[in-house]
Amino acid sequence: MEINFITFLASAVVTLVVGFIWYNPMVFGTIWMKENNFTQDDLRKGNMLKIFGFTYIFSVLISMALMSFTIHQSGALGMIGGPTMIASAKPSYHAFMADYETAYRTFKHGALHGFMSGLFFAFPLIGINGLFERKSWKYIFIHAGYWMLTLTIIGGIVCAYA
Repeated sequence: MEINFITFLASAVVTLVVGFIWYNPMVFGTIWMKENNFTQDDLRKGNMLKIFGFTYIFSVLISMALMSFTIHQSGALGMIGGPTMIASAKPSYHAFMADYETAYRTFKHGALHGFMSGLFFAFPLIGINGLFERKSWKYIFIHAGYWMLTLTIIGGIVCAYA
């Protein structure tokens, strides 16, 4: 099983594209600004290079993490010690991969696991932080919805093309 690292770099752009749409004032941007007590001036004061640069870097890491959630074959690869051990792996590994290397490697399957990651991992994390920060349920649902959609798309891309 070879890993296509270009997929991680490409799928990381999804967070920016979805965020551009999701947090647009015509979608959820106005509500998000109100829930954070932000004004347009507050948003203009941010260091956009830092914000978007680190968002992209963190998104690459998220894409890489989603590989283990969406591609079941990475579990078999981990059991033999990783990519460096493929050549010395037992014949049973090679037989398994010959039969199942492409099983469940579809956008649809990855999207399902990406959505489940959003629902069962991102949503609770955002909910916990939001509750301790005394944020509203609107705030929590806006961010959770964003991450569920984003992880769904990234999961699909990673599963189908990584």
